[in-house]
Amino acid sequence: MKQRILVIDDDERLNALLKTFFQGFGFETVTATHPEEGLKILRHNEPDLVILDIMLPGMNGFEVCKLIRKDSTVPIIMLTAKGDLMDKVVGLELGADDYIAKPFEPREIVARIQSVLRRAKPPVKNQVLKFLHIRIDPAKRSLEVDGREVTLTTTEFTALKLLAENPHTVLSRDQLLDELRGIECEAYNRSVDITMSRLRQKLNDDPHNPRFIKTVWGTGYIFIAEEGHDAP
Repeated sequence: MKQRILVIDDDERLNALLKTFFQGFGFETVTATHPEEGLKILRHNEPDLVILDIMLPGMNGFEVCKLIRKDSTVPIIMLTAKGDLMDKVVGLELGADDYIAKPFEPREIVARIQSVLRRAKPPVKNQVLKFLHIRIDPAKRSLEVDGREVTLTTTEFTALKLLAENPHTVLSRDQLLDELRGIECEAYNRSVDITMSRLRQKLNDDPHNPRFIKTVWGTGYIFIAEEGHDAP
């Protein structure tokens, strides 16, 4: 079954070029030139991945990303202005999984798509990670904290899983970045920290008195959840 990509960009020529190019890599592509049109497609037939431009008519890409993240964890790659670091940071803060600067080589965006889709794919191993107060099911990509279900984006879930699989072990920002992005990331110092900040908010984890994720200043992060198997 072909994986479906939704491209939301008001550049009709670019949309047509991407649709043709992606077809050669086995992707089914749906395009929208207006945010409302893209959101409608997303609601009725959720794709496997969304490519979202920042500069859109009526509603910018940041607003669209925010709306998508209200009820969907579909992977999002944002198209940003070349060299605009702030656009990249804001996109990551809103829950985008990756970004690519215009203009770009078609091969580069395909590589980014394949990388993000690999991270979103449920792992073969389905060992449930159980600690006191927290339960992580990699096969179902589900998370429970204090008995409540918590929804995470692909990037957030990948980060939490990596930490939980290596409890009480400090993971550097470089190690986390390699797993989360798989590419050299210009804004990597911020992107890892942004992901951890969003993750902590969803876990209700106070960074000053953490139950799950502790910052190791100047190095990275460590998973400190109490051992136990009586999590819900």
